[in-house]
Amino acid sequence: MGNTALQNRGEGLGAAGVGEYRGATTAARFSDRQAEFAALRSGCGVYDLGFRAKISLTGGDRVRWLNGMVTNNIRDLSLGQGAYAFLLNPQGHILGDLYAYNRGESITVDTDCGQVEKILATFDHYIIMDNVEVANLSEQLTTVGVSGPKTGEVLAAAGFQIPEMRALQIKSVIWQGAECTLVRGDYPDLSHEIWIASDNVLQLWNALLSAGATPVGSEALEMHRIVSGVPRYGVDIRERDLPQETEQARALNFNKGCYVGQEIVERIRSRGAVHRKFTGFMVEGASEIAAGAKIVAGEKEVGEITSAASLPLEGGDKTVALGYIRREVGVPGREVAIGATKATVVQLPVADLPVTDRTLLEERSLEQRPA
Repeated sequence: MGNTALQNRGEGLGAAGVGEYRGATTAARFSDRQAEFAALRSGCGVYDLGFRAKISLTGGDRVRWLNGMVTNNIRDLSLGQGAYAFLLNPQGHILGDLYAYNRGESITVDTDCGQVEKILATFDHYIIMDNVEVANLSEQLTTVGVSGPKTGEVLAAAGFQIPEMRALQIKSVIWQGAECTLVRGDYPDLSHEIWIASDNVLQLWNALLSAGATPVGSEALEMHRIVSGVPRYGVDIRERDLPQETEQARALNFNKGCYVGQEIVERIRSRGAVHRKFTGFMVEGASEIAAGAKIVAGEKEVGEITSAASLPLEGGDKTVALGYIRREVGVPGREVAIGATKATVVQLPVADLPVTDRTLLEERSLEQRPA
């Protein structure tokens, strides 16, 4: 797995740990992941999104062709707007997930580096007589993310003029003489992405830190993702999961016409709800819950866990998990067991989680560091 562009140019960025995340090597944490998680929830965190690959589609058939490949409506995207979608095989199995953005003369596809080879191979397989050209921009273009309630203040202090933007809207901007793209995220908070040339990414990173952002590694990002209820392909979404089971209605459009795997998706819809659904679980206290742990209700196995994270919260630690459960059991408030641990089914995203005061977390972090 290769380093992200930021890692290559920042010589580790002073991270306390580095590891593979979503197909690339990046910072795992800078100090204490709990303090970094608190920054994402109550301040502003800045993080390396260099594990996101960018693919450019050009040519006169690009819109029609991609619209026939993925589960969402690409044909009617307005200029500067994006959509989240699944890529399926003819049997309706989920081969990957991606974002597609209408950039006028091109479409930019955004996905994890861990998926890019399979997605490029699938694209190549289905481009036959179509006027579509595919280019992998991942070496030239990288991404930095910022998130939290103070994001607007930090971006302004770093020199960005922040326009009003809808979720998954993109704007081309000039920052300190460099061309970049500002993207409004679709997380349930104030997240933004900045796409920038790889040669300029360290300058951007340092400017955001100077503007007051807290550096955040992949461990805290995973905690934030789980609390936000955002499934990750390869972890929470697998090829064996049906599109409707994932509860990602944002990825599906039932009025767009034919696409690869559409017959299966429509058959599921016409026959009624699927038997399982993706949802969240809350456990009191810090608990080690592993992916694959079975969920039990009334002495019957009713589901499995796919992700889990222990969180430092006011009033005591809690553990939030994601996974699949039978629909008749997966009602918010229902008590279940995950192994020997009691848990409660919760609605996603998990709301009203008061994070422990950041000062306390930073003190804890200092205590944990070697002298």
